[in-house]
Formats: sequence, C-alpha cells, structure tokens
Amino acid sequence: MTLQQGAPIFGRLVVIGLGLIGGSFAKGVREKGLCAEVVGVDKDPESCRIAVETGVVDRCESDLATACRGADVIQLAVPILAMEKLLAELATLDLGNAVLTDVGSAKGNVVRAAQNVFGEMPARFVPGHPIAGSEKSGVEAANSSLFRRHKVILTPLANTDPAALQCVDQLWRALGADVEHMDVEHHDEVLAATSHLPHLLAFGLVDSLAKRSENLEIFRYAAGGFRDFTRIAGSDPVMWHDIFLANRDAVLRILDAFRADLDALRGAVDAGDGHELLGVFTRARFAREHFSKILARRAYVDAMHNNDLIYLAQPGGKLAGSIRVPGDKSISHRSIMLGSLAEGTTEVEGFLEGEDALATLQAFRDMGVVIEGPHHGRVTIHGVGLHGLKPPPGPLYLGNSGTSMRLLSGLLAAQPFDTTLTGDASLSKRPMNRVANPLREMGAVIETAAEGRPPLTIRGGQRLAGMSYEMPMASAQVKSCLLLAGLYAAGETSVSEPAPTRDHTERMLQGFGYPVKVAGNTATVESGHKLSASHIEVPADISSAAFFLVAASIAEGSELVLEHVGINPTRTGVIDILKLMGGDITLENQREVGGEPVADIRVRAAKLKGIEIPEDLVPLAIDEFPVLFVAAACAEGRTVLRGAEELRVKESDRIQVMADGLLALGVKAEPTPDGIIIDGGPIGGGEVWSHGDHRIAMSFSVASLRATAPIRIHDCANVATSFPNFLSLSAQCGIRVAEEGKA
Repeated sequence: MTLQQGAPIFGRLVVIGLGLIGGSFAKGVREKGLCAEVVGVDKDPESCRIAVETGVVDRCESDLATACRGADVIQLAVPILAMEKLLAELATLDLGNAVLTDVGSAKGNVVRAAQNVFGEMPARFVPGHPIAGSEKSGVEAANSSLFRRHKVILTPLANTDPAALQCVDQLWRALGADVEHMDVEHHDEVLAATSHLPHLLAFGLVDSLAKRSENLEIFRYAAGGFRDFTRIAGSDPVMWHDIFLANRDAVLRILDAFRADLDALRGAVDAGDGHELLGVFTRARFAREHFSKILARRAYVDAMHNNDLIYLAQPGGKLAGSIRVPGDKSISHRSIMLGSLAEGTTEVEGFLEGEDALATLQAFRDMGVVIEGPHHGRVTIHGVGLHGLKPPPGPLYLGNSGTSMRLLSGLLAAQPFDTTLTGDASLSKRPMNRVANPLREMGAVIETAAEGRPPLTIRGGQRLAGMSYEMPMASAQVKSCLLLAGLYAAGETSVSEPAPTRDHTERMLQGFGYPVKVAGNTATVESGHKLSASHIEVPADISSAAFFLVAASIAEGSELVLEHVGINPTRTGVIDILKLMGGDITLENQREVGGEPVADIRVRAAKLKGIEIPEDLVPLAIDEFPVLFVAAACAEGRTVLRGAEELRVKESDRIQVMADGLLALGVKAEPTPDGIIIDGGPIGGGEVWSHGDHRIAMSFSVASLRATAPIRIHDCANVATSFPNFLSLSAQCGIRVAEEGKA
C-alpha cells in the first residue's frame, strides 16, 4: 500500500475520542486526503461540534455502531482506564475487516483489556503509542502537524496481521512520524523509565513542598531549575492517575531501582563523600550530553541519508597555509581505558571529542569510573585500578566504534561481572570472532550473534590463562585486545603479528608504568603489575591528516603545513607510500609528547608515479588507503596494492566502493580479492556513492582537485560524526567542497 496525498487509500476512518491526540490524527489524515471520510465519536457534544466546525472531522456520530459501520480503520483515543469499557462495546459489534489501533501509553493494559473482551487479541488490532503532546489539550488544540518528527511506537503481537500493521505504520509515517516497532513489555518498561517516573517525581516533589508551612517562600524563591524540573507536574492529574494504575508493575520496578539509587545518594551526602557525588553528577551530566549528541547526530544522519546528503566538489584549486586536524582517535580511546584502570588521577589533553571516543568514555562511566570532561579536549580520569570496575547497569552501547568493542572485549573478559556490548546497525554487521576466538582460547566465555557479529555477551568470573598467539592477520585491534586481557591472565601473554601494526597500546602501557616486552613483531605482558596515573597529550590524527597530505601532493602549486601530527612509526605508512610515489613531504619540529613522536608535516605538490605498494607497509596505512587510491589515480603509471583484504570488512567494502567511484570518474581501476590495480590518468567529473563510509566521501572530495568537472558525492552524512570540521578545514586550506546547496 502506498500513501499519496490527495489519493484516498481507504474509505472511512473512525476516531473515538476527539482530544488532542485523536483530534490531531483525524485532522492530519483528513488534510492529507488519506481517506474518503473521517468520522468522529466523542461523549462531549461540544467537542463534536467544534471538531466538525474546525475541519477536524467530516462528521460526528453519537452512536458507536453507526459510526463504525463500514469503517476501514478505527482509532481508539480514549483515556486508558476507559479503554476496557470501549473495547467491550466494540466486541459486540460487527466490525467487518476494520483495522483497530489505539494511542495509549501503557500497552500491556490495552492488550490485556482486548484479550479479556474479545477472548483473544484480534489479529487486526495494532497497539500504538504516539510520543507527542502539547501544553494545550482538547479538540480545540488539534494540530495536523503534531506528530511530525515525533516517535510513534507500534507494539504488534505474534498474531498481528501484517497487512494491518503495514496500514497503521504507513498512516503514521504519512503524518511525518518516526515509527518504530517494539515488544509490549519492552515499551512499558521504557516508558516507565523515561516518562512515567519523571512525572511521578515531579508530582511528588511539588506536593511535598506545597504541604509545608514555608511553601510560599519555597515557591517565591524557586529558580529556573525548579520550574523546569516541575513543569510536568502541571499535566492532567486524571490522565496520569490512569497511566500509573495501568502501568503499575513497570512503574514499581523502575521506582524501586530509583529508590535504591536515591538511598545511595543520600548516604554519600550524609558521609560527605565528594568522590561519590562527583561520580553521580558527572555520569548524569555527560550521559545526558553524550546520548543527546548521539541522538541529534543520528537524527541528522538519518535525515541526511533520507535526503541523500550530497557533497558537491568543484574542480581545481590548490592548498596553502597551516592547519591542525583533530586529535588521534586510537590514542584517545586508549587514554580513557588505561586511565580508568590506573591508580590515581590521569589528565588527558587533546582528547578527540568524536562519537567513537566518547562511546568508550561513556562505557567506563557506566562501569563506575569518575571522569570529568571532556572540555576543550581536556579530560580528568579518576582511576579505579585494574580490579575496580563495577557492573554496568545495562548493555554498553558503543555506537559505531569497532575499536571500543574489540578492545573492551579483552578488558571485560576477566571481570567478575557479565557485560553485553552493543552498537548501531553498522557496527552490528562487523565481524568480532577474530577477537572472540583467541579470547576463548584464554578461557573467556563470549556469546555472539550469528556469524560472530554483535551484540557480544561476555560472561564474568572466568580465570584467564596467558598464551602465545600467532595472529593470522595483522590487526592492532586484535593485538591490543589480547594484551589488555593479558593484564589479568595467569602467566605471560604474547602476541606475534605477521607485520607491524600501530603500537599505541604498548607505548601507553609503558607510559602508565606497566612493563611490556617488545621483541621484533612480538609483544608480551604478564599479570601482577599495576597501572599508575599519567599525563597524556593526544597528537593530531595522521589518519585525518592523510586527506590533506594527498590533497597538497596532487594539487599543483600547493604547500601546506599540518601541525602537531602524531608520527608513530607504526602509523606512518601513508607518508612512506607517498614518498615512494615521489611525494615532497618533510617532517619539521620533531619531538616526543607523552611517549608518542610528533612533528609538523610540510607537504608540497609533486609529480607522483605509480608503484607496487610494499606489503610490509599495508598494515601501517590500512585506514588511509581510500585517499591513497586517489593519489594513485593522479600518478603517472600503474599502482598495485596486494595483501589488503581487511579493507573489504571496514565501514564499507573499501576496495569495491573506491573502484566503482574511480571508474565512474573515468579512472581505470580493477579490484582484486586482496587489493586493487589503478592506472593513473585524467579524472573526470560525475556521480559517486560513498555508501555511508566517511573515508570514501572525504577521499572523493580530495579527488576534485584534479577533476575536470564537478564531482557529486552521495551519502556523506557520516562525515559529520567522524570528522565534523572536515568541510571547514577544507575550505580554510583550499579544497572547494561543500554540501550541495550551501556552496
């Protein structure tokens, strides 16, 4: 079924209950012409009169049987405790093939009521709950746009007719709602926590204060925070009375959990335990900010994906000046992990405040670590020691961060508590067996979804044994995961890799005073030592700098300085490869900061030539290859990459996606199972698709410097979550790329 404005797809909608929600739904459906007739039913004659006069409905009926005769969809929008009586009346009527749905906020109560009066849940009854409202109530406030960009949760049961579900789903979507499907029980638990408990607390606090003799002074001197917190105590008392009774069990469960937390908070105040208070307040503040940012970014990304956010990259240009790209993501992750497990207070500067690193930070807050910040890149971590983590209150949500999930798996494998690691849709498709399997060999108990994919459930209380592990494929994440597990395993844990990978974990462990033995490509740790607090300064990320290294290399007349970039020798593959291709790159002001080598990198335009990329450099540039493919396209001759099969399991299949894009721009590119062959030559304009991969989108932005016509790059929304100032830095130094329509 496809809903189109002006093209009715069913004959009659009946809305029973013409308050704000029912009236707004009726008005929206009527204005969009989604049905031939909208009929209202309400016990208040005045509401019926207003509904007809203001165009909310076509007509009203006082008799329920008359109204429902021949109806295609019947929406039940009555107060929740009036629902059972209404359902009992409907059960006596011949409803034909009508679809039933409702708008109540306690779905378990509605389902039980329907089962009581019908004998079983009608297959064409689709329970629903729009999460929308207004300060105003009644049919007078009916607003056809009320549900736009608001969530509507549908809670179908096992026997729900798929056609009925699709009908209700599409009706809400036609009104601009963001529709989700959820189990009845899960819905009621979620709403008890996010809506019902806050209302109960607001009503209770205002009532408690108002009963005291000094209430006039309390309300006279109440600040904005009090007014904001208690605003919802102005809601309809009868409606909320009904809701709390209807969703009693779920509300009691969440209220009991809150009482326990409140008792702990009272105990901290009574004992003058400032550390505990700081932990609660920082967790609360930054959890709110962190998840609000994720939701805002996800909403932005989803909206942009729905609208296909396009970068328009204009041809030509050159780079000049000096820029500093964001902090190194790998080091930011590890600074939080090791700082949390250290004894004492660790200060971090230059922390990357991107979504992935913030996911790691939030995970450790959820495990009881007090972390202040980030504020302008500064983070203060009050370490709890190797054995001081606490069970998280629920699954640890890691967004799109594969680094967080893989490294945390090693740390959590030896904890005394169970943990579940989850992520977004993209992370949930990525393979985790390459860390899960060796951890199992050490004694860990790890459960995964099909094909070793997230979510991961890690069972606590396991005694790990050290081992010597020969990695089948070079991977810094796998190596780091096993070394972190080795901090808890009996004896020694050695990890040998077939080729060098980034060694930030080894360096940082040593910086925290934990002994690490490194011999060739083998790193070894043993348990029984401790981590001591440190000071960490995070250098600029060479993976982010890579886009500008290639850009300045291929754009004639360019000279650019990238400031304070980390040049860890296990990360400089992109520099080594560009130099082999003839790149003009010099390192200036070299120094060491917090155990990591840092330099300013000066890059000038150069005539690049195609090469066979040495396989020993592949692990040292694995994240930079998309933009290196652009360099190869601009080089004279052929460039061949082998031994890079890992590129096929990144955020996208980067080999295939880059090959498709280069071919679309007229560049000869032949993907192979473990690499690519690129013949340099002219780059044309055209359309390319990034498939939601931020590195693909940014790489084709760089390609525009040598293009003969504009390049339109589709599906670029994820750049905002990984490198939020990419466009502004590009404009600052001379790359002419912008969101289409904003150029």
